[in-house]
Amino acid sequence: DNKLKYGREDDLPLVSVIISAFNEEEVIAEKIESIFAGDYPDDKLEVLIGSDRSDDRTAEIINGYLPDHPNLCFRDFEERRGKQNVVNDIVQESKGSILILTDANVMFDTSTIFNLVRHFKNPEIGLVDSNMINKGLKVEGISYQEKAYISREVHIKNMEGRLWGTMMGPFGGCYSIRKEDYSKVPPNYLVDDFYINMKVFEKRKKAINDLDARVFEDVSNVLKDEFRRKVRIATGNWQNLRTFAHLLLRKNLGFCFWSHKVLRWKGPFFILTALILNVFLAFHSDFYLALLAMQVLLLLLPLLDFLLKMANIHIKPLRLATHFYAMNLALFIGFFRSWKTIKSGTWDRTPRNQGSS
Repeated sequence: DNKLKYGREDDLPLVSVIISAFNEEEVIAEKIESIFAGDYPDDKLEVLIGSDRSDDRTAEIINGYLPDHPNLCFRDFEERRGKQNVVNDIVQESKGSILILTDANVMFDTSTIFNLVRHFKNPEIGLVDSNMINKGLKVEGISYQEKAYISREVHIKNMEGRLWGTMMGPFGGCYSIRKEDYSKVPPNYLVDDFYINMKVFEKRKKAINDLDARVFEDVSNVLKDEFRRKVRIATGNWQNLRTFAHLLLRKNLGFCFWSHKVLRWKGPFFILTALILNVFLAFHSDFYLALLAMQVLLLLLPLLDFLLKMANIHIKPLRLATHFYAMNLALFIGFFRSWKTIKSGTWDRTPRNQGSS
């Protein structure tokens, strides 16, 4: 655990909250209000928002807050270039020594900013992640399964940070970083937060998360929307693996990278290899024939879940199997897409807290 932290009575650093927004008229007002309702001193805080050529009321709503908040800055970009390019530009304009990179649909708690920033009194720490709390759970979709996955991720990352300062992959919706440790994300990289995280490790700085730095987001509920998002993330993960493969050999960091990320990314290939081997071995052994039958039955669980869902029957273990295989399929598709030339770093945001697919 990090013991060297700022206290409330200390001279706190200037913080720049960075937001890239695209068509966020439904949430941007609540986002701005959640930031300024916090307990971090106003004179130590600036908020910079860049609109990635939004074509809804996002700009109008933000402009309405400017007269009352002199530390709120807004850039309305005329060309849509993707989140990471907007963030790169806004970071250059920021004045704070600490950056908080956050999404428009992720709401802050009163003490979120302070709890993120307090760790930077320790010069060894380069990045601090938040603790995302899920809202909008619905039984008929995949939100419970997504929440279970995210909760497990948060626990693993917390232990990585506490043991070695090697927390793998911040929650992209809200994390903080020293401005001096921020690295511009290359064009058309699809998972900017993981890239920035790994660049911090290249500088031999530490990354941790703070469970008290709570933020709130509606968890995804529609399988097809979440699948599309997971394919994009998987494509970016394979990009990052090729970029940072050399870090697999570093002590402690390499173990976390392998065990937490790389092995999971290779999951679909393990499943496919096991299936092919069992097909061949089944001709020679009743044991492997039974194993093959069991594997095929497991692969058919998502189909059973789909048929039951059509009858408005929702069984959580079956939905978990659907979620598991869908995410592995996304990783499989993402692997091949990552080898193609990625022409754009833009994407449509995933709808949150909606009806079932």
